[in-house]
Amino acid sequence: MSTIVLQLFIAGRTPRTERAIATLQQLITDRLGDYPCELVIIDVITDPQQAEERQIFATPTLIKESPLPQRRIIGDLADTEGLLTALNLPPVSMS
Repeated sequence: MSTIVLQLFIAGRTPRTERAIATLQQLITDRLGDYPCELVIIDVITDPQQAEERQIFATPTLIKESPLPQRRIIGDLADTEGLLTALNLPPVSMS
């Protein structure tokens, strides 16, 4: 599998965005550890041009850039099983 590239768009460092970041980092460590994965965090407050170019209208927004097809999730990222399914990523058995 090619490198999984995830972009997380946040609006500042708040408890909500910190939870979203922690959830994704845990998902990558626990469930995607066998795959090369890159998580890019983009703060739309400090980088509004990125938000405009990517048409980000709400945060948090998670975009799976690759592998294709591209997927977007907007809002709560707490359901890791749902994230794997929505992002069309392979579920990894936890042993």
